[in-house]
Amino acid sequence: MKYNFDELTDRRHTGSYKWDSAVGEDVLPMWVADMDFQTVPVIIEALQKRVAHGIFGYTKVPDTYYEAIIRWFSRQHGWSIDREWIQYTIGVVPALSAIIKAMTCPGDKVVVQTPVYNCFFSSIRNNGCEIVTSPLLREGDTYRVDYADLEEKVSDPKVKLFLLCNPHNPAGRVWTPEELCCMGEICFRHDVFVVADEIHCELVMPGYVYTPFASLGEKFLQHSATCISPSKAFNLAGLQIANIVLWSEELRKKVDRAININEVCDVNPFGVAALIAAYSEEGAEWLKQLNAYIAGNYQYMQHFCNERLPQFPLIKLEGTYLAWMDCSVLALNAEEIETQLLDEEKLWLNAGTMYGEAGEGFMRWNLACPRSRVEEGLRRFSCFVEKKVKKN
Repeated sequence: MKYNFDELTDRRHTGSYKWDSAVGEDVLPMWVADMDFQTVPVIIEALQKRVAHGIFGYTKVPDTYYEAIIRWFSRQHGWSIDREWIQYTIGVVPALSAIIKAMTCPGDKVVVQTPVYNCFFSSIRNNGCEIVTSPLLREGDTYRVDYADLEEKVSDPKVKLFLLCNPHNPAGRVWTPEELCCMGEICFRHDVFVVADEIHCELVMPGYVYTPFASLGEKFLQHSATCISPSKAFNLAGLQIANIVLWSEELRKKVDRAININEVCDVNPFGVAALIAAYSEEGAEWLKQLNAYIAGNYQYMQHFCNERLPQFPLIKLEGTYLAWMDCSVLALNAEEIETQLLDEEKLWLNAGTMYGEAGEGFMRWNLACPRSRVEEGLRRFSCFVEKKVKKN
């Protein structure tokens, strides 16, 4: 590999939410969804150049920003985006919140597929709407859509939006075109608008292909909004940059108004420079190698669990860098597992219930780190399990 993903970068005492929230130098945090890898050098160089200018005033987003997005999604994903469809903001969660604000009234309902990214819940509640869950169905080491349940839920006239997570966090699914079409057609039959959170779109394991929901045809483009960002794939979350892709001019005006009401309309110069650099040929090559490395981490974890933790099955990882482990064999709920792991083994994972009731009994692992940290995390977890077995 051209890039060294095995390198250990010390993130403590850098203001890292993931690392500096941990009390104690011996805590291994594998929870928050950011990576322990330095970003691609072309981004670092672009930021250094911007810093060298020395003036950081209000930012006017340049033509090259839009051109980079359009070129990237055309080349990488076969999706043709028009410039006027793109609206920038400071993050995917603010984007989701603005869309919900623009397209619902307090008391309306929004459907989500659980277990799902926890900020879906807060974005819905913060806009005075009601959460409706359509749980995914577990089948062996994967999940599938419960189409009958989804149809039942979206048929409620009070349901206005369906929040789609593509690829799905934390279930690890990269939805196929056929699955996306089925979900879309169900929503269209009941005049429910689709909001696609596609922040993990670049993080796809070998053998799987991400399909933008809006790329499936005119109807899918015209009845959806897509939220995208380079932040997950290139480890740029702190630079706060994201985009909404929305075909309808009328809806864009409403969303633009909501972005301004929420006061998330001004992006910073570093986010702009980083996005332009990320969506480049070097960014594409780095990303290819990153995904191969993460796939190797997951394969290592699979082998370890098969050999030493056979009672803790993993859900197949098709996309994202977040492994979903079934820990239901333990006589503990997910929050107890999180707390006790941190107290006893200094290993910090996410309790599955953070992603809804359907996550009970599961833990989420962040595998976007050097292999040695994955090895150490699994060693600590194995020690935790051995102690629990002896105790019982």
